[in-house]
Amino acid sequence: MSRKYAVLASALGALVLACAPASAQTALKWAHVYETSEPFHTESVWAAEEIAKRTDGRYTVDVFPASQLGKESDINQGLTLGTVDIIISGSSFAAREYAPIGVTYYPFIFRDAAHLLNYTKSDTYKALTKGYEEKSGHHITATTYYGTRHTTSNRPIAKCADMAGLKIRVPDVPAYLAMPRACGANTAPIAFAEVYLALQNGTVEAQENPLTTIEAKKFYEVQKHIVLTGHIVDHLNTIVSKSRWASLSDEDKQIFTEVMQEAAARATEKIVAREKELVQVFKDRGLTVTEVDRSDFENNVIEKVTFEEFGYNKADWEAIRAIQ
Repeated sequence: MSRKYAVLASALGALVLACAPASAQTALKWAHVYETSEPFHTESVWAAEEIAKRTDGRYTVDVFPASQLGKESDINQGLTLGTVDIIISGSSFAAREYAPIGVTYYPFIFRDAAHLLNYTKSDTYKALTKGYEEKSGHHITATTYYGTRHTTSNRPIAKCADMAGLKIRVPDVPAYLAMPRACGANTAPIAFAEVYLALQNGTVEAQENPLTTIEAKKFYEVQKHIVLTGHIVDHLNTIVSKSRWASLSDEDKQIFTEVMQEAAARATEKIVAREKELVQVFKDRGLTVTEVDRSDFENNVIEKVTFEEFGYNKADWEAIRAIQ
């Protein structure tokens, strides 16, 4: 080879090496159904930046909030179809792939946020998330406290029987339906993004969600009463698709896991703090906030709803209830 061509080959080789990092960059899609003001979104954006930073730019992550890539059922399906790489979603939807994990949505299984967080460190949590991964192929990296679910309504509710005939929007998930149906309510499975309008036009007269969600979605504008039923201590999982997780090196799996768990802890801290403030905030906005005897609601659920009809294992329920 002549000196001229040797120099040219060397220059081309250097150019290829210089371009390698850019060509090796992988763009990922992270989807959820929550508002941009909520910690689930702000901490997802933080996590996206951290993943890019800690992988030296080998991965970039675009976060799509507020159902931009579809309803919660759609983005769960997207994990399998390959249209999304990462989602934030509840175990209620994971239960469509692996029913036993849905026991965590059975009403009154958790006492409070601390109980839920202790569960995420337990052998029962490891077994249920492993069961989901074996069935679906997708990997749960972290769990975030979503908030304790309460009921809002345009009619006063003081006890379970007061919900008889109430038209209430509830997610189309078995465990969410348990408490309202045990109290005689008529449930309607309206998509999350459409709940405000449904309340406003009277399609339904009630809904149930954490106080932070009631604030973020402005449900307080179209509801008169907040009833502190506290029937579900809710949570969300950060899930990486089967194909994406399989493509990661062990080192990158560790980075993704650490970042996502840090983001979950940051979001949880913000949710817990905001919940403590919101009862007074809603009172100041003119809503009636009612404390109720939760045992009345719990007893009706236990009496009228069985674990077996949902595909849950009573042993899992007992193990979780026993966690201190």
